[in-house]
Amino acid sequence: MKCCFTLSYIANGKPVTVYDLTENGDFALDISDNVSRRTVKITAKRDMELCDYREHSHDFFTKSDDKRDSYFMNGYQSWTDTREFYLSEKEHNVNRVPKPLMNIYMFDRYGDALFYDYKKDMLHGYDVFYKKGQNSCFVASVNEKNAYLIFEVNRKTGDLTLISDIKGKTLASGETFILCDYIYHGDYCSGVSALKKHYSNKSPKKIFGYTSWYNYYQDINEEIITRDLQALDERFNLFQIDDGYETYVGDWLDVDKKKFANGLAPIVDAAHKKGYMAGIWLAPFVAEEKSRLFTEKQSWFKVDKSGQPVKCGSNWSGFYALDLENKEVRDYISTCLKTYADMGFDFFKLDFLYAANFPKYNGKTSSQAAHDAYVFLREILGDKLILGCGATLSNACGVFDYMRVGPDVSLKFDDVWYMRFMHRERISTKVTLQNTIYRSFLNGVYFGNDPDVFLLRDDNLSLSKEQRRALITINALFGSVMMTSDNISDYDDEKRKLLAYALDLFENGEIVSFERRNKIINIVYKLRGESRELNYHTEKGVLI
Repeated sequence: MKCCFTLSYIANGKPVTVYDLTENGDFALDISDNVSRRTVKITAKRDMELCDYREHSHDFFTKSDDKRDSYFMNGYQSWTDTREFYLSEKEHNVNRVPKPLMNIYMFDRYGDALFYDYKKDMLHGYDVFYKKGQNSCFVASVNEKNAYLIFEVNRKTGDLTLISDIKGKTLASGETFILCDYIYHGDYCSGVSALKKHYSNKSPKKIFGYTSWYNYYQDINEEIITRDLQALDERFNLFQIDDGYETYVGDWLDVDKKKFANGLAPIVDAAHKKGYMAGIWLAPFVAEEKSRLFTEKQSWFKVDKSGQPVKCGSNWSGFYALDLENKEVRDYISTCLKTYADMGFDFFKLDFLYAANFPKYNGKTSSQAAHDAYVFLREILGDKLILGCGATLSNACGVFDYMRVGPDVSLKFDDVWYMRFMHRERISTKVTLQNTIYRSFLNGVYFGNDPDVFLLRDDNLSLSKEQRRALITINALFGSVMMTSDNISDYDDEKRKLLAYALDLFENGEIVSFERRNKIINIVYKLRGESRELNYHTEKGVLI
């Protein structure tokens, strides 16, 4: 396969850019290119800092002028909106949010807005890309331990550029680094098949569980948790306590005694007695401003160029990134996670993990920082089940058991109207349903996909009956995790029948194909060998 490339770096204090050059006095490139995989390695001949590597004019990609062609752009992290785009459609640019609002709510901290230059004529995505229509293709990076691969499509020209996110990576003389490593195929199906073959991951155990978040949020206590635990039946295999049990985010060892006078251990025992795994939520890489950790351990937090703690967003009282290169920080995270593991928790939902690569660590790429951080979590928890959330997907591949593939479900279909103008990682049932469908090919390849919860209850919810049906149906068909925050003992006969139908799809349904047709996604699946079809309306949130 032929392509053109440019490499930018700094050597001897001077910036250098070369074009289609494989060797000079600073470096040598080793390019391996067979029928379906391209690997580019650089060996430094002197100390250097990498800045940029990009490729274009690939043989596997041919432009077309068909307006029906669709381009899959994979969002930066779990919550980032992800779907197939037409070239007539634009990406949302959070940098357009008024600065006063940005300064208060830090909307640019949740995604890639601080380190990717958004342009109105560009679509961009991470690590996996495909085009459907004329001259189809599928490309997927297998270089997650080293660097993200960013795909840019020019909306005006249709050109494709591949960019390796290597900015800030330092190399000593004689050191070798993989700039990019990706597989490419001529169509979606053969590409997905090759990706499955490369990672050879086993099909994950399917999880049907309860989480406390999407009904009570932080307003939980021992009475609520115990009541909802007792309401579950034998079909469930997980009971998970979400945010709200701790005094403040970051103070994970300080269980709120006003809410849980007896601690969490009795709940773990009660869940096990009913035959369920016990799950717990933590955000191990951050702490909020009101926490004791942030107040007492300022030296544990990453700081920016001005020496201020690095803020990751506006949730809770505002929250900040822990310095994962600090041994005391790692010891603290390890102590917290092991405490809950020793308590008997089997399942760990670990959230806001994007803080691991924000900001970048000296001498490492962003992907290296995240990969190291995620492996650290796995080393602590051993064979416990891990569900990643708010995390970069490729770094979780082969490390986490399950992964959220969309933003939080909203109690309204598309959340409150003004949030639609904010960040790409905002809460939205509309967005997460599309993410669930379009990222479904990663299920059982990278990890088990978690589409987030279904909700059937009538109270404390603004989703219509038809939207609730679509939510549970799509979650059941496309994921390895089905969760709810409902008290199912309140279900009437209609809801019980719908849940039974969805669980049948969850256990026995098999996706055959999905195809975007403007606002409709046509879904073909099999149930016990019988072919069936659904049409999902993305704007209305209903099956038609």
